[in-house]
Amino acid sequence: MSGQRLRAQFTRLYHHFNGEDTDTALQAIADILVCTRRNARMVLSKLEEHGWLTWQPSVGRGKLSRLTFLRSESALREEQAAQWLTQGKIDQALACLDHDSTKLVTLIQKQMGPSTQNGRQIVRLPYYRQLEELDPRGPLRRSEQHLVGQIFNGLVRYRGNDRIVVADLAHHWDAISASQWRFYLRPGVRFHDGRLMTEHDVIASLSNLATRRFFAHVASVTSPGPRMIDIHLSCPDPLFVHALTLPEALILPADCDHDKQFAYQPVGTGPYRVAERQAHRLVLEAFDDYFGYRALTDEIQIMVFDEAAMCYLTPSTTLTPERLASHQTTLSQKLEMDQGAGYLLLNCRDGLAKQPAWREYLHAKLSSLQLLPRLAAHGMGEYRLFNAYGLMPGWMHYVQAERELTAPGPTSLTVAYLSDHPLYPLIAQAITKHLSEEGITVNVLALSPAEYFSGRYSRKIDIWLGAMSFGERGQVGLFNWLGTHDLVLHACTDALVTKIETETQRWRETQDDHCAETLARCLVEHQMIPLFHIWMGVMATPDLQDVASNAVGWFDFKSIWHKPG
Repeated sequence: MSGQRLRAQFTRLYHHFNGEDTDTALQAIADILVCTRRNARMVLSKLEEHGWLTWQPSVGRGKLSRLTFLRSESALREEQAAQWLTQGKIDQALACLDHDSTKLVTLIQKQMGPSTQNGRQIVRLPYYRQLEELDPRGPLRRSEQHLVGQIFNGLVRYRGNDRIVVADLAHHWDAISASQWRFYLRPGVRFHDGRLMTEHDVIASLSNLATRRFFAHVASVTSPGPRMIDIHLSCPDPLFVHALTLPEALILPADCDHDKQFAYQPVGTGPYRVAERQAHRLVLEAFDDYFGYRALTDEIQIMVFDEAAMCYLTPSTTLTPERLASHQTTLSQKLEMDQGAGYLLLNCRDGLAKQPAWREYLHAKLSSLQLLPRLAAHGMGEYRLFNAYGLMPGWMHYVQAERELTAPGPTSLTVAYLSDHPLYPLIAQAITKHLSEEGITVNVLALSPAEYFSGRYSRKIDIWLGAMSFGERGQVGLFNWLGTHDLVLHACTDALVTKIETETQRWRETQDDHCAETLARCLVEHQMIPLFHIWMGVMATPDLQDVASNAVGWFDFKSIWHKPG
């Protein structure tokens, strides 16, 4: 008998007797359930096994048996709703609770956060969209960047958010010259499948970097001896060790391309391994053979819910600054600005913006000053946005047009954005309404990260809507962003691509971080429209210890732990 049918049988009995314990006969139970006495006895036995009621048969002819309810119908409804929630099915859970959203939120809050089960510390975190592939070599959104950092390691890493390079898979390194680096690997490092990491894995992972524009100066990767790796560059790069902290420089098994499921359920050397991966749930389990300090929390469960409950479900706080006053005791730290910005990227190669008149018009018409007021009417305050005038907080590169511009003519254009993001459809809607006032029709495309960042469909797209987050790298992360995503090649003119390459090389040679601002100013003046910056932070319950927001709005899983009450 299915669990759903058994609950229906229990509900029928519970309603008939108003939830009150009673003396009755087996035939009466059979009549209520519309079945035979034999089936009624079987149903009662199943309900007893579940601990929902007890049935004490009478002894002797004509005597009544005793029916005792151990659970209420509402309790069973909550249990069923809880099961739907573990599967990420908000609508079904809400239906179980008679569409009472207050009960739903309470139930979600009970399930989330830290707990201890059979001596294992478990932390459940809610999230509002399905997670993308976790292959560090692919385009990664902010949350996926964080997750691959928990699953994989690089030769080196940044210490916290302070941009200090420290050892990781390499315990030591030397700059033999400005164009040759030598790294010494730790012994006994194992992948999550138990296999020892070798020089071959490192060579295979880092040799692939040369296919990326940002790492095009990687000439060769060799091993001059046991547990030693040499990286030869085609031009000097005194900051190259910083580049190796990027996700694309993480070390993967050499044979990972033979595993068709690798991007979905990857194998790394990090403190957590992927134990379970479903559309609605990602379970990370502490890796006991991790070469560093073993993670304090045994299991991290990320539960994916649909958009209906998005305002409650995110690892970063969704509270607006106005609401924070009533939650100060639960904030682990103050909110910080994301290092980056939401943007509009005009297609100056194949789109409308290749015509100077249209580029000037769109640049003036679609500024944050024009669009954010329209978003305010749609509850954008939930997202903690504020106007951007540059690609980093504090940069003032956008200059509003001195005169009112009109559209060069009625036409249609296409706006593309990353799918499964709750904010982008609202911005696209604001753009649509804003331009419709001048006779311009807007079509929208929701794309996957692979489709978006590769520039696929570029000939159809006039404007890309998205966000760049430089994370712990700060403003110099702009060079990597521009040198990684191919949409830059599909949107920028040849002259601007050359400018990007020239400024990137100048930054490498001079180590002058101001090169990033110079390049950002050029991009904003010619092609990119900064829209918004966002506040990020982490909410933590008082019994979850050592929670500190990192540069992408999450926190280091291996360092947090549950302090029993």
